[in-house]
Amino acid sequence: MVELDFYKMSGHGNDFVLVDNWDHLVSEEQMAPLARAVCRRQVGVGADGMIFIEPGPTEVDFAWRFFNSDGSEGEMCGNGGRCAARFAYLTGIAPAEMSFLTKAGVIEASVGPDTVKIKMTPPGQPDLDYALELPGGQMKFSSLNTGVPHAVTWVEDLEAVNVQETGRAVRYHPRFKPAGSNVNFVKIMKDGRLAIRTYERGVEDETLACGTGSIAAVLLSSLKGLVKSPARVLTRGGEELIVHFSRTGDRFGDVFLEGAVRLIFTGRLGPDVML
Repeated sequence: MVELDFYKMSGHGNDFVLVDNWDHLVSEEQMAPLARAVCRRQVGVGADGMIFIEPGPTEVDFAWRFFNSDGSEGEMCGNGGRCAARFAYLTGIAPAEMSFLTKAGVIEASVGPDTVKIKMTPPGQPDLDYALELPGGQMKFSSLNTGVPHAVTWVEDLEAVNVQETGRAVRYHPRFKPAGSNVNFVKIMKDGRLAIRTYERGVEDETLACGTGSIAAVLLSSLKGLVKSPARVLTRGGEELIVHFSRTGDRFGDVFLEGAVRLIFTGRLGPDVML
């Protein structure tokens, strides 16, 4: 493994290691094991995921390969997409208004002085109000694919939720086999904002923010008449994401995710990172 320069970036506490792989210094076979090694928090850099920026087709500015911390490749990641856009802008790969290719489709992005706003691919068909039998009893969920699959439930006491235990049970529930699902617990606050906690597959734990999960929570809450566009989502990291959307019946369009992106530090991966 050659030494690689990297950026560590955070979208509301959802953190990523980003690498310019334009010259394919990291082969496709190396990506998953490298992501697992780099994302380990005790002996690696530590992150929820790793993103490789590569050349794309002529109609986009670049393509990405996104890997969760367990080495599984993800179709899309909202906060990762916002970090990728700022990374591409800071490194001169793309202008402030850009588009890039993911496994979920083409994502458009706009990088501002303080925030990054991305336009998501159209979400899937919602699946509303079904019951799941879980170890702690029956719970009601709704689902929506916002680039990756998400299950959402609404709760009164967000702090009382055992996100890791219940989230894992839902993530691996037979209903979602074989791919599994991300799991979101949502509270509607008195001021109209949503507060959210998310169990992310691939990380296999609660994360401080999840962009696609926040979008799923907002859109499904809209179908219940609980929010309108733009909706603000208070993440576990204590910051707000803003979700913009249009809606006709139960179908959504013009879905945007907006929020701050922070460059935490830059560095170089050493030759022992894979040990």
